[in-house]
Amino acid sequence: MANAVRYHQTGGPEVLRWEAVEVGDPGPGQVRIRHEAVGLNFADTYFRTGLYPAELPAGMGVEAAGVVEAVGPDVAHVREGDRVTYTGSPLGAYSTERVMPAAPLITLPDGIGFDTAAAMTMRGLTSAYLLRRIHPLKAGDTVLLHAAAGGVGLILTQWAKLLGITVIGTVSTEEKAEIARAHGCDHVLRYRQEDVAARVREITDGAGVPVVFDSIGATTYQSSLRSLARRGLLVCFGTASGPVPPIDAMQLVVNGSLFVTRPALADYIADPAERAELAGELFGHVAAGRIKININQRYELADAVRAHRDLEAGRSIGSSVFSL
Repeated sequence: MANAVRYHQTGGPEVLRWEAVEVGDPGPGQVRIRHEAVGLNFADTYFRTGLYPAELPAGMGVEAAGVVEAVGPDVAHVREGDRVTYTGSPLGAYSTERVMPAAPLITLPDGIGFDTAAAMTMRGLTSAYLLRRIHPLKAGDTVLLHAAAGGVGLILTQWAKLLGITVIGTVSTEEKAEIARAHGCDHVLRYRQEDVAARVREITDGAGVPVVFDSIGATTYQSSLRSLARRGLLVCFGTASGPVPPIDAMQLVVNGSLFVTRPALADYIADPAERAELAGELFGHVAAGRIKININQRYELADAVRAHRDLEAGRSIGSSVFSL
């Protein structure tokens, strides 16, 4: 009998339940996978609270790594015994094993372990599309990155340095500031103690930055706008503090003819060829040691309630995984 974390109503972490589940055989286009590690992501809390809708009762989680145990008809790109990782729908990654569509699966290179894969597939592919698809960044550019000590933040910073990009990062504590600096962040701002926009203008000699990567949302939206250079781009890719407010077009005008986008990873990995290209670049950097993946929190899968509480309280640094 397999086990899974499920929720029957939306709400706080307490709605998560550890349940025994039946896992059948894969049908056409499906596989049965035995999980070895599961990723913990802030997006998981969006489903749990109802910000992202799901039909209830529902499984939890969108990222895991493991071994393919059985393959259904019409599956060609993975075989029984393959080591794989994935991120994306349908929900249900918080499980010991499951039957799922084969399409999202990515074969793991030998040099990348299951825990590392579960800690970086979603975060790493997010960093990949942010740096390689959203805006034509080039060596010598400067960007502002909120949550620089988070899972995406640490990967994106290291990758940006490989591209010759200067990173101004924001963090909440001195502990997180030290970690951000250790991973290449050029300027670290304590957003609770400093005027972020003013400091960004100071660092950039008044120009502002061409791109702001903002996964925080409600509490950072205004400072992000004020940190941008003329015709700059605000990339709102998360809402850790709550959704961004409705966009006032005049704010974009008066702050320098700005642009705002709210991208989703799913739209940048929907095409198999593009997903393979982004994953190949990511895995290559990690396998070669150019990008290091920090797993700073580990939980038992049955302890998902505590994991979600830690995540929402801001106690997490880098990546978190459930080890099976």
